Amino acid sequence: MTSIKGSDANPAETVPTEVDVAIVGAGLAGTTLATVLGNVGRKVALVDPHRTHPDEFRAEKLGTDQTHLFEKLGLDSIVLPLMTSMDDIHVFRLGQLFARERRVEYGFSYGALINGLRAALPPQVPVTVGKVAEIMTGPDKQRLVLNTGAIIEARLVVVATGHSEAVRRAVGVRRIEESKGHSLSIGFDLATPPDECAYQAVTCFARRPEDRIAYLSVFPINGVMRGNMFGYREAGEPWTKAFRKDPQKMLCEMMPEIAAQCGNFKISGPVDIRPIDLTRTEGHRRDGVVFVGDAFCTTDPTPGVGIVRVMTDVDQLHSVHIPRWLETPGMAADKICAFYDDPVKIAADEDGMRVSHYARAITAGTGLEWRFRRLRNNTARQLMIIGRKMGHLGLRREPGMA
Repeated sequence: MTSIKGSDANPAETVPTEVDVAIVGAGLAGTTLATVLGNVGRKVALVDPHRTHPDEFRAEKLGTDQTHLFEKLGLDSIVLPLMTSMDDIHVFRLGQLFARERRVEYGFSYGALINGLRAALPPQVPVTVGKVAEIMTGPDKQRLVLNTGAIIEARLVVVATGHSEAVRRAVGVRRIEESKGHSLSIGFDLATPPDECAYQAVTCFARRPEDRIAYLSVFPINGVMRGNMFGYREAGEPWTKAFRKDPQKMLCEMMPEIAAQCGNFKISGPVDIRPIDLTRTEGHRRDGVVFVGDAFCTTDPTPGVGIVRVMTDVDQLHSVHIPRWLETPGMAADKICAFYDDPVKIAADEDGMRVSHYARAITAGTGLEWRFRRLRNNTARQLMIIGRKMGHLGLRREPGMA
């Protein structure tokens, strides 16, 4: 048995709720998994401290690859109405317009997305509000005692608590830091509304490696232009404090080529700054409990693979592993390990870590190899820009002119 301090439960007076699967954490991974399991008739308990998910700065944009994962799970009709679509993205590199990409992407508020998903939960799978005070796991049955006094008995516990450590520590799982302070995500609203911006959406890559900024993405969410900037800074360093104090000044200096088109980066409201660590899990191969999404490992949001990794976990658990596990008695570690050893899951996790390290190195790596790569890439891009300009000049010539 493991416990979490602060319990005020009185389990002796409570009749346990018995379910197939108890999911702890009603964020993206937990809520989507609860929905798809409930839709096929599984008995599910979904536990979270908050009935309404609070506002927080997390993922705010995804592309068609990610929406296909929601579609595969039958959740596209729920999530797409909660998002703002865009299909015309101007990409700036080296201080110049580099490409105009006509592809569909979606902007969303993370809190609104989670609350929309919760509202669409099957009626038999409500959110049980409470914190886990005690958790007991074993090869046959799992038992959760909440701080409200409620008791949930389940064949399987899924931990989908994101970055929260309380349940992880109670189970005995360790979070190992692979790269502490790996990156910094910055979010803010522009004062200029979408209909007054020159572009529907913008992606602007930083020109100077010494800025240690990968790119800025500006896109609409429900009538507001939202900015997400990703870089390799520390939350407490002078640059970050200066940005929080005067983001407009620093953005105009870093990216003057798009400042006027984005309302000269006049900011409305606070600046959200979120440091990111790359982490992995140890001690997770145990009876009765499985860790998913950010509760299992965390990656860098800069390359945009986090939602793919989370939704891959949900899809593999829902479509492959949980149905097999529930077919036979028991829930010993050898069953659970089939998920961790799943080649589809392994590939998603490894790809997330690989591109996380690559994104930092290609943006801010100081070694000779990475300096050469940046020089090579930027030379090729500059030649492409020159070639396009010459092509446009040729098209403007009168017919028959040499």
